[in-house]
Amino acid sequence: MAAPDSIKPFSPEETQRILHHLQQPAVFMNMTCGWPVLHWTAEHLSDCLGDKLVRFRLGRKKETHTPLFETQCSYVEAKLAHFLSWTRDQAGTDVGPFFEYPKSEYWAYADYKYIAILFQDKPSMFEDIKWSEFGFEGRNGRESTLWMGTEGANTPCHLDSYGCNLVLQVHGRKRWHLFPPEDTDNLYPTRIPYEESSVFSQVDVLHPDLRRFPAFQGARAHTVTLQPGQVLYVPRHWWHYVESVDPITVSVNSWIELEVDDVARVSEAVTKAVVSALKSAPCDDNTDNWLNPTEEGVASHNDNMQYVNLAVRASAQRQRGLCHSKMTQDPRDTCPVKRDSRGQIIKNNDLVRHSVPFNVPFGPHLIPVRCQQEYSLEARGMTTKDLEFKLSRNCYVQTPDDCTASSDAALRTKLASAVRLHQGKYECSPGLTQCRPCDCVDVTSENSSEDYEEPVHTTITTNDLLDCLVHPDIIAHVTKLLLERHTGSHRTTTPS
Repeated sequence: MAAPDSIKPFSPEETQRILHHLQQPAVFMNMTCGWPVLHWTAEHLSDCLGDKLVRFRLGRKKETHTPLFETQCSYVEAKLAHFLSWTRDQAGTDVGPFFEYPKSEYWAYADYKYIAILFQDKPSMFEDIKWSEFGFEGRNGRESTLWMGTEGANTPCHLDSYGCNLVLQVHGRKRWHLFPPEDTDNLYPTRIPYEESSVFSQVDVLHPDLRRFPAFQGARAHTVTLQPGQVLYVPRHWWHYVESVDPITVSVNSWIELEVDDVARVSEAVTKAVVSALKSAPCDDNTDNWLNPTEEGVASHNDNMQYVNLAVRASAQRQRGLCHSKMTQDPRDTCPVKRDSRGQIIKNNDLVRHSVPFNVPFGPHLIPVRCQQEYSLEARGMTTKDLEFKLSRNCYVQTPDDCTASSDAALRTKLASAVRLHQGKYECSPGLTQCRPCDCVDVTSENSSEDYEEPVHTTITTNDLLDCLVHPDIIAHVTKLLLERHTGSHRTTTPS
């Protein structure tokens, strides 16, 4: 008879079905009991890796009101023993290359570490991670990444172009701030720094500069603090900012494509070609470090165009295959054609399972990260400086145990009025960083003449041009036109 702690609330088949229907972030509880990976403390990993060097990213703890992108960080390669000595801040201990970075001023993060590479000489450790219990047969640590950092270590707010994420918190706690895809314009997307699989936000979501990014006031934050043993599901194209809140945190991330998205690959190919072409061209303002460290290097324009063509052909070929399948389908079979992440058609019994109406079984074992009303200011320890920003937000979420409804309706009304005035004073085009005063503002402030600012006229840079050209809406339209052109379905105009 199975031990009580080995009984999981959902079977692999049930979990797989849940993942196919989840449209919002959610936390799986009690699904990782017995997973050996839960013993992966920093000390344990140090013993396993020995003298192996690991690359750490370091950033200053000071507030800047701008995201600290990976292109702006410092980097060191050190043994985990050095990292542990540094975090303990013990005088006289060997901290290796960390000695240049006072712990009081810096955080450190070993992020994006592919477990298959990190433990290539210890493949048995791959089996410590059992994603097969989430319905992904044969998937383990080999397809996962390791993340280990100190308090304050963070990943800038971004969305992943492909697939979704399953994140297991192993040690310590991490706080996730998530925003739905519909908030893309409110988060001011940028492709500089460039990373093929990520789109970054120009906003420091914890300390936003609302004069530059006023639309961020309309963003809807979903926030959850992930505890050890819990697994967070991040749906495709959900924005997320992640910060470590304990002295040392360890987590494991597995990126998964539930279904192949060829259109997304075409979009990324187009983006890569445009960004590389403009940023590789000699220009006085092309002096920034624009390529994210996770990218291997700058591809030639010829290579990028080959990539565009391959992506367009693959997408068109798959669409033709789907059309052919529908034409040859038995009329009595009402289930749609559906393919898995390898492009294989899902069997009929699976199709029936996916086509039947399904309610996600939220409850004690699956907790949604909801969008709820702002809770009391006192509970959040907010200052007067924070009030206008915090209450201008539509929502803010913690785990159910953390949430407390605010009862101060009078204060909320007063501050909401102040926010409306602020929102009316500036307007900003999505994706651009320069804002201008609105021409039609009804200013009621007694000091309106003092508050008025002349429009700022600045030189348009290559990055400004790119923010417009590779804005998600523009790239989506270009992708559509390219696919139509390739299939011959685009409209052509003839001279009159």
